[in-house]
Amino acid sequence: MTSAWNNYFVPDTVAEALAILQRYDGRARVVGGGTDLLVESRRGLRRPFEAIVDATRMTGLGAIVEDTGHIVIGCGVTHTMLVNDERIERAGTCLSESCGVIGGPQVRNTGTLAGNVAHALPAGDGTIGLLALGGEVEIAGLNGTRWMPAKDTFKGPGRSVIDRQREILTRLRFKPTSDNEGSAFHRVMRPQGLCLPIISMAARLQIEGDTITSAGISMGPVGPVPWFAAPVADALVGGRASEERFAKAAEVALDNISLRTSKYRATEEYRATMIQTYLPIILAKAAQRAGVEL
Repeated sequence: MTSAWNNYFVPDTVAEALAILQRYDGRARVVGGGTDLLVESRRGLRRPFEAIVDATRMTGLGAIVEDTGHIVIGCGVTHTMLVNDERIERAGTCLSESCGVIGGPQVRNTGTLAGNVAHALPAGDGTIGLLALGGEVEIAGLNGTRWMPAKDTFKGPGRSVIDRQREILTRLRFKPTSDNEGSAFHRVMRPQGLCLPIISMAARLQIEGDTITSAGISMGPVGPVPWFAAPVADALVGGRASEERFAKAAEVALDNISLRTSKYRATEEYRATMIQTYLPIILAKAAQRAGVEL
């Protein structure tokens, strides 16, 4: 572990962090809690970096705030902070639920949602919750900052459009659910606690009367990147919130993904069965939280 990096920086500002990255010119790496980096370094899956830049202590980025119709999450906010925040629990329930199953208490106390997203694994639990909410991320670089949909940051397993040697994911945000909206998350994993989800799914539904007027569905791992399931949402919108429609949504999901058997997760057939079983349950829970009696 001593060879994983030679210098460890904890900058106070984004400008200071970017200056460090520029100085090291690709030989430094930004981390949040660093929980994934430590595991990968021990396994020899990551090359050593000359320096680590810890983004969790930068001024103004360690809190959850409300701003211009969004709930905004700083890159230093841990999973535990998200789980314990009443605004997230009420208006971003699926994110609270997804962050609540990550690792154990020690990991949740250290790991961050920003790190979860920037690490770009196809089954990051916090990522799945954020995608269903239509979350966005702010990326800071030497040329300024930009907001973009979180779903568009993923290029492949562990590969992000965010250049973690030269850019920083500074904030995340989503629009809170209203009175006629609800969200829900569920993860299926091995009972012995292996930290690899067989399947994770989240949903956000807006319902007028009993008609679904808006939907956001996310899922992973069902491919090389987390899936923002637009075909499933399209199959739901305009229809009545019902068990029949939710079961049909699961079929649409299976028609649009290519599952595979994994010795570390489960067989293709088992994972398909879990989607058929749990996606309708998640959708029903989101509908009930939106105030619909099924």
